[in-house]
Amino acid sequence: MAQKDLLDQIEFASLECLNQSPSQPVANAIKQGYREDDGLFLESDTDEQLLINVPFQQAVKLASIIIKGPSDSGPKSIKLYTNRPSMGFSDIGSVPVAQEFS
Repeated sequence: MAQKDLLDQIEFASLECLNQSPSQPVANAIKQGYREDDGLFLESDTDEQLLINVPFQQAVKLASIIIKGPSDSGPKSIKLYTNRPSMGFSDIGSVPVAQEFS
C-alpha cells in the first residue's frame, strides 16, 4: 500500500504547539508550501521542548514521520502520544508514551 501525506486530514484550526516562537510557528513545519521553504522552521521561544498536538478529522494510521532540519540542531528525542486531545507539559510524566525515538 502506498504511503499518503495526511495533510488533508489535519484539523489546522485546532493545531496547537506549546512553547512555539511567534515568529517561527508550527505551521512552518506542517503546512504545504511552508514546510518546503528552508527559511521557515519551527522553533521554541522558551527552552528545548515543544509539545505539538496534531488533531485529525478522522482516525489515521501513521506509517512514518519525516523530520527535516540541520544536522547540528533539531530534536534529540521525540515522544509520540496517541488519542490525547489536550496535553500540557505537566501531563507528560503521567501519560504513557506510545512510541519514542532518539
